Amino acid sequence: MKAEDFPPLVVDYRGTHLAGVDEVGRGPLVGPVVAAAVILDPAAPIDGLTDSKKLTAKRREALDARIRERALAFAVAEASPDEIDGLNIYHATHLAMRRAIDALSPAAEYLLVDGNRLPGHHVPGQAVVKGDARHPAIAAASILAKVARDADMLALDARHPDYGFARHKGYPTPEHLAALTRLGALPEHRRSFAPVKRQLNLL
Repeated sequence: MKAEDFPPLVVDYRGTHLAGVDEVGRGPLVGPVVAAAVILDPAAPIDGLTDSKKLTAKRREALDARIRERALAFAVAEASPDEIDGLNIYHATHLAMRRAIDALSPAAEYLLVDGNRLPGHHVPGQAVVKGDARHPAIAAASILAKVARDADMLALDARHPDYGFARHKGYPTPEHLAALTRLGALPEHRRSFAPVKRQLNLL
């Protein structure tokens, strides 16, 4: 279903400290899963907020800067490849979300979390399917998380240019899988993910 197929979003909160929460990086084979939490300022709306995947890199970076200037609070946090391997990607994603929520100052009073599950935080809230296309605070969180994780991948690409991280951002593309077979896994690879596990078992 597309975002426009859902009924209008009804938010059970009327204050100003509502945080949108989203993550990026559940599917890649390498690097952290990154989450962001954003409390937008109702007095300083930001035009153009939508699902980060629908935006060009240049547009995301411009909006990232604007969110950081205008939001009442924002935080970006992550769970490492080791934590992903130890907890599994589902629980590691929620750990990254809780870390982002905890880092907000001022603190959130209510959460809108992209997806169909809340991350197990004490702050009340609701899960919103397709939330990054249905509420600006979740869209803002998706943009901050995507820009931060892409920056991680560019830094990893600079250290290991033969893997192509700048292009595929760690997702299991044919280029990445071929590099994994040819060059082996890096410490940053997620060892619990099947393509990496298969490569390690071949050694």
